[in-house]
Amino acid sequence: MLTISTQTLPSITLSLQRHVSFFPHVTTVRTPRSYHFLSAPLSSATSQSTFVEQLAGEKDSSQEEKWDMFKNSDAESGSVDFDVGTAGSEMRHLGEPVVEVIELEELPEQWRRAKLAWLCKELPSHKGGTLVRILNAQKKWLRQEDGTYLAVHCMRIRENETGFRVYKWMMQQHWYRFDFALATKLADYMGKERKFAKCREIFDDIINQGRVPSEMTFHILIVAYLSAPVQGCLDEACSIYNRMIQLGGYQPRPSLHNSLFRALVSKPGGLSKYYLQQAEFIFHNLLTSGLEIQKDIYSGLIWLHSYQDNIDKERISLLKKEMQQAGFEEGKEVLLSVLRVCAKEGDVEEAEKTWLRLLESDNGIPTPAFVYKMEAYAKIGEFMKSLEIFREMQERLGSASVPAYHKIIELLCKAEETELAESLMKEFVETGMKPLMPSYINLTNMYLNLGMHDRLHLAFSECLEKCRPNRTIYGIYLESLKNAGNIEKAEEIFNHMHSDQTIGVNTRSCNIILSAYLSSGDFIKAEKIYHLMCLKKYEIESAWMEKLDYVLSLNRKEVKKPVSLNLSSEQRENLIGLLLGGLCIESDEKRKRHMIRFEFNENSRMHSVLRRYLYDQYHEWLHPSFKVSDGNDDIPYKYSTISHPYFCFYADKFWPKGRLVIPKLIHRWLTPRALAYWFMYGGHRTSVGDILLKLKVSSEGIALVFKTLKARSLDCRVKKKGRVFWIGFLGSNSTLFWKLIEPYVLDELKEDLLNEGSEYRKLDTQNINFDCGSDSDEKASDYSDDD
Repeated sequence: MLTISTQTLPSITLSLQRHVSFFPHVTTVRTPRSYHFLSAPLSSATSQSTFVEQLAGEKDSSQEEKWDMFKNSDAESGSVDFDVGTAGSEMRHLGEPVVEVIELEELPEQWRRAKLAWLCKELPSHKGGTLVRILNAQKKWLRQEDGTYLAVHCMRIRENETGFRVYKWMMQQHWYRFDFALATKLADYMGKERKFAKCREIFDDIINQGRVPSEMTFHILIVAYLSAPVQGCLDEACSIYNRMIQLGGYQPRPSLHNSLFRALVSKPGGLSKYYLQQAEFIFHNLLTSGLEIQKDIYSGLIWLHSYQDNIDKERISLLKKEMQQAGFEEGKEVLLSVLRVCAKEGDVEEAEKTWLRLLESDNGIPTPAFVYKMEAYAKIGEFMKSLEIFREMQERLGSASVPAYHKIIELLCKAEETELAESLMKEFVETGMKPLMPSYINLTNMYLNLGMHDRLHLAFSECLEKCRPNRTIYGIYLESLKNAGNIEKAEEIFNHMHSDQTIGVNTRSCNIILSAYLSSGDFIKAEKIYHLMCLKKYEIESAWMEKLDYVLSLNRKEVKKPVSLNLSSEQRENLIGLLLGGLCIESDEKRKRHMIRFEFNENSRMHSVLRRYLYDQYHEWLHPSFKVSDGNDDIPYKYSTISHPYFCFYADKFWPKGRLVIPKLIHRWLTPRALAYWFMYGGHRTSVGDILLKLKVSSEGIALVFKTLKARSLDCRVKKKGRVFWIGFLGSNSTLFWKLIEPYVLDELKEDLLNEGSEYRKLDTQNINFDCGSDSDEKASDYSDDD
């Protein structure tokens, strides 16, 4: 424990005076008399500046310097152009609350002055755990004014992280009184450093105290979210923007409107279309505020409308008219959006007019325009005209694009132009471009509809040689074998699908093989498939229920309707590991019904494979809004189960208070399968082969897990990084751990995880050093850095 005796205070004071280069604040302890924060009103020269400037004796140029730093950090991020230069000039005019801090020289006790000076020098040099222990050692004499002084000093010397830790420590003390000005200043500094999680934490503290954050805090937090390449940050930025207007009553600056709008339309069209309502809200705010609406806003809004499933042509026409009235010409982006609408509506006449305007433009015709025009003619049944447009594209551009090949093969397959489709497919393969799978699916579907089973077999074999197989192409081939009467081969394919976790079976494939067995009179195998479908809660097609009833009646069994939900032992074990890896549970107010939320990282290959497998494994529990059709492989990266009392055990044991807790009986449930799913959902394998597991619990929880692993002869190291504990299996211990979980790791992931060059093993672990102490003391705090 760190303490200071009164006998050493003179020497400490003298030492501090000798080391002003390390502790510049001591030289400015006697603040100029024009800055009396408590004892006297501010002079007119300083009343408009912030306390940080006053404490340092800085002039108005310091505000310019801070915004220069803010702009430079934006330029370095390079992700989105936020017009931060404009934002800086605008935000200088936003009012800031002044932090009131007593001057050090006004403290009557010399020992208090010396201790505060020592803390100002000592705290910035320590990490979270040690810092909290130092503050805990001084808690007998530290008060609100002292803590505020420390936090402001840390902000003045750009040690904002230390200031944040001091602020969070203050909040846990019995004498703490909420200081709106201090919270605002600290939130602004954390946001300017792009630490959006900490900025949001203080932002929520302000709202929880019944106060409305300042306009600058709203602005900075939104920009921090927009500049972060983290999944979900754009949604949070939209939420804060809406609250800024509806809760705060503020009118955002033009640069903020424009930055958020550009972020909405920067995503691919298939994802951006869900932000149409938010984009319209931004447009409405720009309009009602009397602000200038830029050309990009009009173009982006029309672009979003063109991607909707139900297109509002009247709204697009109105936006084009307003755009012309504002003096803007319809650029290439608007013309492409109009062509996209024509493709969906089959409006050939409007498509030709737009095409002529694109021909007249200086930039030439972009690649997507050919695809949209091909689709427009196909809508009215002129497939040969679509082929002419495809050939025209090859002549004008020298070669066709991958989307163009996909589209023309899809259109010719719908038209059942077999020879042309085969010719173009061969041409597409010879180009060496990828992916080929969408075209193979269209080609095999055409063969299936035409009953050309031999050609389908050849196309399927060729597809397996050139592409990674998926469930859709296997399902088409399975149905072809059933229709051709090749039940033995169909059974072989179905068994392969069922055993291969990367492919799997679904409702459609089970119904296909069930109908094959029933039609061939193989009732024993049909009954086995029936039991499999009951186990997986697949719905049996009504056309086969009567015959199935007859088959089961031979053994005096009634047809079971898979309506009652129940978790298998495998599903229960998997849930334990997933919960440890970060899976969340949401409960109703009475905690009688609970919903499990699955969230996956779009940038993780391991999560991409796992989400598909878990979607199949828990599909009968999923909410109907998240279920996709059998022919659709586009599984969302976020999905949830229905609210059900069956999850009470997991909610009561692992999420009793809205956060993860380790139950005392964890040693009973931490099986090798649970460890495997913990690793796949919340773990990493480093470039040197070490295995790391992430766990966000209390120190008592990590002790229970550590004890359980030790009891299983799994030696590990524990490192705390902020709020997160990292459990490391290093060296030979990682080999033992891998042998334990390998039988339960998905087959598609095993080879990649063992491969030295795999993306799974590119985790930078230099910040997770198990040879040093934790960055946050387990017993000190529960409020350190976010992971």
